[in-house]
Amino acid sequence: MTKRLAEVAKKAGVSEATVSRVLNGRAGVSEGTRASVLTALDVLGYERPTKLRGERGRLVGLVLPELQNPIFPALAEVVTAALAQRGFTPALCARTIGGVPERDYIEMLLDHQVSGVVFAGGSYALAEAEHGHYRRLLDRRMPVVMVNGGVDDLGFPHISTDDAVAVEQAYGHLRALGHDKIGLVLGPEDHVPSRRKLAAVPEPCAVERTTFSMESARLAATRLLERDVTGLICASDVLALGSIRAARRLGREVPRDVSVVGFDDSALMTCTDPPLTTVRQPIELMGQAAVDVLVKQIEGGPSTTDELLFEPELVVRGSTAPAPS
Repeated sequence: MTKRLAEVAKKAGVSEATVSRVLNGRAGVSEGTRASVLTALDVLGYERPTKLRGERGRLVGLVLPELQNPIFPALAEVVTAALAQRGFTPALCARTIGGVPERDYIEMLLDHQVSGVVFAGGSYALAEAEHGHYRRLLDRRMPVVMVNGGVDDLGFPHISTDDAVAVEQAYGHLRALGHDKIGLVLGPEDHVPSRRKLAAVPEPCAVERTTFSMESARLAATRLLERDVTGLICASDVLALGSIRAARRLGREVPRDVSVVGFDDSALMTCTDPPLTTVRQPIELMGQAAVDVLVKQIEGGPSTTDELLFEPELVVRGSTAPAPS
């Protein structure tokens, strides 16, 4: 029992005495704190006391495009923790190739009467994708927040990393190292964050488009390296790792012959060979902001379609070096 109290207290961000008061139905606990404790109990998998089993935490959907890219589990960890602190139970929906499409997840979440939805990397980021399922949420006046850039006319707030600043940092770093043949490995043509990155490049560069997988990145980077590019800026860390693989298959050494810059600073990038120079997304701040904006909507506050931009940070490691002479 003591272990359970300690775990629930830590998860809910309250004292063990407060958890005890909630579980025993005692007075002196605010509704928000009480909801946080009950949500923490649910998230940790503990059974509620009999008299509390009829009360369920308010649900919020978190829809992710995948879990293979480590940046999305990192965001999920921040968002779910922040939701639990605010008295909400997160419902995680992660898409897979050939699995449940995003529109079906939305139907499921609506059936479960969720209080709101946080999207990360959905089809809203693709200008030519189908967006009708989002409009259903708008018609239902569902509180929604979208993480990172997407099409402009959906009517929902966005919490985004400033893609222009990210490219300015990466490009400036490579130019300072003497690279004048710089290439970009970006997402698909209609991928809005990739469009923003390309628009921020100060001069014409070689560009290859690809899906966000390591093997497709390898093929794209190979085409750039065959054009004698010595510096690569990639739209994700996964694309950067695929680009390093491409260089090695061509017999080139990173960073002696080719410098590579990623984007995200996802988990384990310090453990790659070489450790990856990358542009860090401030995931902790962005996840917290997404929950703040969503909860304000849920609580009836004024809604906004504004985009909050967060500044990224260049993290220099071992995958970049002076351009080869």
